This record gives sequence, structure tokens and C-alpha cells, in this order.
Amino acid sequence: MKLRILQIDAFAEKVFQGNPAAVCVSATWLPDELMQKIALENNLSETVFCVKEGDLFRIRWFTPEKEVDLCGHATLAAAYHLFNEGLASGDRVQFYSLSGELGVFKKNNILYLDFPSRKALPVEAPKQILNSFSIVPKEVWKSRDYMLVYENESDLLNLRYSMEGVRDLDSLGIIATCVGKEYDFLSRFFAPNAGLYEDPVTGSSHCTLIPFWSERLGKKNLQAYQASSRGGKLFCEDLGERVLIGGTCVSYLEGWIEV
Repeated sequence: MKLRILQIDAFAEKVFQGNPAAVCVSATWLPDELMQKIALENNLSETVFCVKEGDLFRIRWFTPEKEVDLCGHATLAAAYHLFNEGLASGDRVQFYSLSGELGVFKKNNILYLDFPSRKALPVEAPKQILNSFSIVPKEVWKSRDYMLVYENESDLLNLRYSMEGVRDLDSLGIIATCVGKEYDFLSRFFAPNAGLYEDPVTGSSHCTLIPFWSERLGKKNLQAYQASSRGGKLFCEDLGERVLIGGTCVSYLEGWIEV
């Protein structure tokens, strides 16, 4: 069987920026084991699969090691492809997912994810984090992911950690963040439980970052930057129960896989 596949850089203004995602849109679902093998073969942080069901698309996301419940950059990449191919009519596309119904809409050449807000609560820093990260955070919070708040950009950019030391944490990933100079806030995202030392640009982490920084800075609209080696800009808005996460995408490659 031949399956069309695209690689799209999400939250990117040009190729080699943002977070690359593999996108596969098919008429019917492949077996779960096969989707996981394709994701492993692609060896990107996420491979996204979409199948149209009625007026909506069902969407699933796989890292090289496991399926995850929510992924922002791959959803942005999938919507970008659907809009470009004319498979999504108008300026909005709706997805069914493990995290409920998700929307993506276009406005002024920016794609916006309409995602659930995931507010964090302050927690005591786990020993695994204190022992595994090179710089101790000034605050630790928790929602789906642990969130480490740092004093300044220098601490954030110089941060290193041991993957093995935090693999048994009860979270998908670990967010590190600080207030920014050029941007309202900066972040990094580490996902050892998904087999990723560092994710280039992470949409889902902003479900927690946006309400946190919106309240702390007293702003509903924020501009963010994920400070990985590739980097990516995000245009954010706090809507209370929902958040908007905006960015642009660039196509990198298109081809076929045989499975």
C-alpha cells in the first residue's frame, strides 16, 4: 500500500525553523501498530494521522515511542495541509481527538489552534527534577506536565538535564519557562517519557503557559518564543476555558511511503 506523506515545519517562518511534523491523511484508519511503526521510522517528534469522519476529521498523534493525547504543532501542520489541498472548506477546520473537539482557523495568514486551557497548580519540586536539572527553578507547577519557572533568560537558555533521571515522573513532559525581554515569555519543553530530549516548538505546553503568564503579566494577548535550537514564535490569547495558539507553517517535503 502506498500512502502520501508530507513533512511540514510548524510554528516556522521558513524551513529549518519551528517543529517538523509528518502528516498522513488517508481514507480509512491504519492499524495502530502500523501507525506507531511509521512514526518510529519517521523519527520526528510527532507523526499525525487524519481521517475524515462526516464533516470533521479525526486526528491522532504518535511520537516514535507512543501515542499522545494532544499535540499542537502537528495539529497546526495537519490543518495547513488540509487548507492547502482544499480538503477543509472556509477558514476553519474541526478535529475529533483524544482531548475532545479541536478547531483551527485562519486569520491574517496565521493559523490559530483553539485548544483547551490546562491551568497548573503550584507543587513541591520532585527530587528527580532537583537532582536532574542543572539549574534549580524558583517555582514548580503542575498540570499535565511539570512547569519549572526560572529567574531569567540566561538560566533558561543554559539549562541542561539528565533524561534518565526524570523518566519515571508522572507527566508527559517538563516545561521550563521565564519572562522574556523581546517576547512576553520564553519556554523550552522536554519529553523524556516520549523519548525526546527536547521538543523544538510545543503547542500543547502553551495550554498551560498561556493561562499562567496571562494571569502573572495581566495580559490576555501574549507573544511567546520557544527557545530551542530551531526556535519558533507563537501568538497567544487567553480565553478562560480555552486558549488560542497561533503560528505559521512551511512545507519541507512531500512523497510516498510503501507499507
